[in-house]
Amino acid sequence: MEAAGATAGATATATATADGSSKPRRSSSRQCSICNERKAALKRPKTLEQICRECFYVVFEEEIHKAIVDSHLFRPGERVAIGASGGKDSTVLAYVLSHLNRRHNYGLDLFLLSVDEGITGYRDDSLETVKRNEVQYGLPLKIVSYKDLYGWTMDEIVKAIGMKNNCTFCGVFRRQALDRGAALMKADKIVTGHNADDIAETVILNILRGDIARLSRCTLITTGEDGPIPRCKPFKYTYEKEIVSRMLISKSWTTFLQNAFTLNAYRGFAREFIKDLEKIRPRAILDIITSGENFRISTSTKMPEQGTCERCGYISSQKLCKACVLLEGLNRGMPKLGIGRVRGEDGRRRQSKQANDASSLHRKQSGTLEF
Repeated sequence: MEAAGATAGATATATATADGSSKPRRSSSRQCSICNERKAALKRPKTLEQICRECFYVVFEEEIHKAIVDSHLFRPGERVAIGASGGKDSTVLAYVLSHLNRRHNYGLDLFLLSVDEGITGYRDDSLETVKRNEVQYGLPLKIVSYKDLYGWTMDEIVKAIGMKNNCTFCGVFRRQALDRGAALMKADKIVTGHNADDIAETVILNILRGDIARLSRCTLITTGEDGPIPRCKPFKYTYEKEIVSRMLISKSWTTFLQNAFTLNAYRGFAREFIKDLEKIRPRAILDIITSGENFRISTSTKMPEQGTCERCGYISSQKLCKACVLLEGLNRGMPKLGIGRVRGEDGRRRQSKQANDASSLHRKQSGTLEF
């Protein structure tokens, strides 16, 4: 009995109950399921393993390295632009990729590439984080801005278009701005911090929209190989929660700011849906990605043909790329020109009235749009 009591005392502590008696309470600390030496610091969301900090560092980076090697993302000597926003994903990506580049001798020439959309109180603060990353990781930094490229900032665009459709402008302009900045710096590839959660959200969005063309390529780890500069997603199989854990454990500096212009974005509803699924079944995120990879498009489905924009030379399936159409609407005082379809005489009259009402709007000169 004494031996049993000693054993119980080693693994439990006494807690007082309502009647004054004591009740044994077991210790909640567990050993790392990998090394069995140190105490577990976190539970991995996709495997539910409880592991220590040191083992988490190792498995986190090795899984990303495996994704890079298995998918043949890079070749030695390539110049690679890291899309850096100052948020958690791009901050961790910059650190991990520069670390793996040295550790595994990828032979890459890395630099940070940021886009300044001109969002007061959001982008100006996050760019300060990127500048700190430049010093911290020893990577060169190039910043391109909407103002220089298009003649407009997002603040000015929202003032003209309102809060409803501003994400259309920002998404189109930002994608092209990254390509332009990478081309300016003679990059061979662009890497972005899109993680497994982001890709699963995109699969759901494309299904809801019936966007067959994007659905067929949204799960690819490398996209845009038929465009000016390919884009890679080393975090394709990495959960957002693990990226946050990696950042918090290492005490990396980043920006947790909410873009006020995206509060009602359609993607937000898909994100909430994915999070609810993850609570029920943690592997749901990877399962959605796998489902997206296994979709087969019917041979009878008509797919858009890729060409180039007649005005700026950027990749487009139409005569004019979306950026040129949107920019033309802004410069002509008709910001909704490229958003919806104009049907019939009533639609044309509404557009004409909109142009007259926009006389107080300051006309902007377009930026350097040649690609």
